[in-house]
Amino acid sequence: MAGCACGGAQGNGAGGPFAEGRELVEFVAQAHGGALRQREIPNGGLATFCQGCSAPFVLTTFVGHCPMCGGIHAVSPPRASDAANIQYAGEEFRLD
Repeated sequence: MAGCACGGAQGNGAGGPFAEGRELVEFVAQAHGGALRQREIPNGGLATFCQGCSAPFVLTTFVGHCPMCGGIHAVSPPRASDAANIQYAGEEFRLD
């Protein structure tokens, strides 16, 4: 997403696509006016385990939730090729 001001020219700005944890989840959820939130991850998504309750699930959109506990997870487009880059917002976090 070069040139979209999502974290500077190199994508490493604070709160940008290379942030971690809740900061990354909030960033992705708000990116492009919230449009990125429901955009599908290429190739059917990323198989992962919930970082809150450890349940297996597939993150199919850039921001999604665990079907067991509702924990919010996200991955940014530049890092969406590897499930290891999925970040968890924390136990009490909820999206508006």
